[in-house]
Amino acid sequence: MRKTEENIFKFLMILSTIIISSTLFMILYTIFSRGVGSLSWDMISKIPEGGFYIGKGGGILNAIIGSVYITLGSTLLGLLVSIPIVIYINVYTKKNSLLANITRLSYDILFGIPSIVYGAFGFAIMVYMGLKTSLLAGIITVTLMIIPILVRAIDEVVRVVPEDMSNSVYSLGGTRYETAKILLRQSIPGIITAILLSFGRAIGDAACVLFTAGFTDSIPTSLDQPAATLPLSIFFQLSSPIQEVQNRAYAAAVILTIIVLIISIAAKIASKNLSKNKI
Repeated sequence: MRKTEENIFKFLMILSTIIISSTLFMILYTIFSRGVGSLSWDMISKIPEGGFYIGKGGGILNAIIGSVYITLGSTLLGLLVSIPIVIYINVYTKKNSLLANITRLSYDILFGIPSIVYGAFGFAIMVYMGLKTSLLAGIITVTLMIIPILVRAIDEVVRVVPEDMSNSVYSLGGTRYETAKILLRQSIPGIITAILLSFGRAIGDAACVLFTAGFTDSIPTSLDQPAATLPLSIFFQLSSPIQEVQNRAYAAAVILTIIVLIISIAAKIASKNLSKNKI
C-alpha cells in the first residue's frame, strides 16, 4: 500500500514537472521564434520615431529605461519599508504574538490582491492629491504592490534562522539591534531571492502602471514626467493590426525576458557567494 501510494505521488510529481517545463518551453519558443527576427540595434538604442507604432523607424529604449527606473526605484523603496517590518515582528515582538500574526495575515491578503487594484488605488490617490501620471507615481504604486511580496518572503527566511542563534546573542549581552543585524546577515541569500521575486513582478506588470506612470515616447529626466514601460509597449504593439508591429512586440518580450534572466543569474551568483561568507 505504501509502495503504491509512493508511486502515485512520484508519478504526479514527474507529470507536474513535465507540464510546467513544457509550458515554459512553449512560451519561450513562441516569444523567441517570433521576436528574434525583429530584434535590431536600432530597436534597443533608439526611442520611437514618428509612426513607430504603424511599422516605421525607431525603437523602445524609452520603455527599457522607464522599466528599469520604476523597477529599481520601487524595489529599493520596498526594501526600506519591508526590512524594518520584518525585524519588528521577529525581534521586537514576542514570537507568534497577536500583532505579528495579524501583520502576517494582512500581508498575505495584500499579496493576493490583483495588480489592477493597486493601479486603481494609486490613481485614486493621485486624483485626490492633484498629481499627474509620472515616474514617481509609478514607483510608489509598484512599491505598494511588491511590499507584501518582500515582507512575506523575507519573513519566512528570517523565521527559519535557528532560535539558538538569537539566544546566543542575548546570552552574550547583545541588544535586539545587534540580534537583528545577525538575523539579516544570516538571511541575505533569502533576501536576495525575495528581491528577485519582487523585481520580476515589478518589471513585468502592466496593469499597475497603466493609470499611474502613463506612457511617453521620450526618456524621463525627472520624477514628475511620465514613463514608458516594456509591458505597456508590448501591449500597445500587439494591439496593432500590422504584422511587423506585432513582431516587434515579441521582440520587446524577448528583451524583457533577457533582462529578467540576467537579473536571475546575477542574484543566484550573489546569493551563492554571500552564503559562503556568512558570520
